[in-house]
Amino acid sequence: MDYTAVLPEDQKIFSMQELKSKGFTQYKIGKLVDEGKLLKLNKSYYENAEYCGEESDFYYVEAYAPKGIICLLSAAVYYNLTTYIPVAVDVAIPRKAKVSTMPDWPQMNVHHYTDSRHELGITTVREGKNEFQIYDIEKTVVDIVFYREKVGIEETREILVTYLRRMDRNLNRLLKYAELMKCDKVMRQYLEVLV
Repeated sequence: MDYTAVLPEDQKIFSMQELKSKGFTQYKIGKLVDEGKLLKLNKSYYENAEYCGEESDFYYVEAYAPKGIICLLSAAVYYNLTTYIPVAVDVAIPRKAKVSTMPDWPQMNVHHYTDSRHELGITTVREGKNEFQIYDIEKTVVDIVFYREKVGIEETREILVTYLRRMDRNLNRLLKYAELMKCDKVMRQYLEVLV
C-alpha cells in the first residue's frame, strides 16, 4: 500500500520526532524544506510554511527554548492585565538550561528562574493543534511584583489593579504563590494600598 504523509495545515511548528511519527522520512522532510513547504528553524524544529490558522509568537517558544514558559509582561498581555505591548516574548527557563540559538523573529527575552520558581503555576494552552506553556494568572502577577524593578513600577501597578478588578481572581492562590516565592510581604503591602 502506497502511503504518503501529508502536513496538517492547522499546525504551525513541528519537532523532528513529530514529523517522523507522522510518517515523514528524513528524505521527505528534506524535500519539503527544498520545496519551501517546511522552514528549518534549527536542528530539531520546523515551521509549516503552509500553515492556515491563528498566528501567535508563543508557538515558537518550544522550538527555541525547550522547557520555556511564557512569563512576565507577555503573560500579562495574554491575560489582558496590561495595555503595555512588549517588543519581545518573555520566556522563563530553568536556571541551568541552555538556549543554543535565538531567532531574529519573534524576539525573545529569556529569564533564568530557579527550579522551584520555574515549576510553579504552569498551564498548557492548546489552540487547535498548536500549544504553548504559560504561567497561570496568579503566578504571573506574583512574578510581576517580584521583578517589579525590571518590569517597571507603573506597569506593575496597572497589572495589579486590573487583576484585582477581575471576577475570576483567586487571592488565596495569589498569596500562597507570593509566600512560596518569598515576596508575600511586598505583595501584602501592595494589596493594602490598592484594596
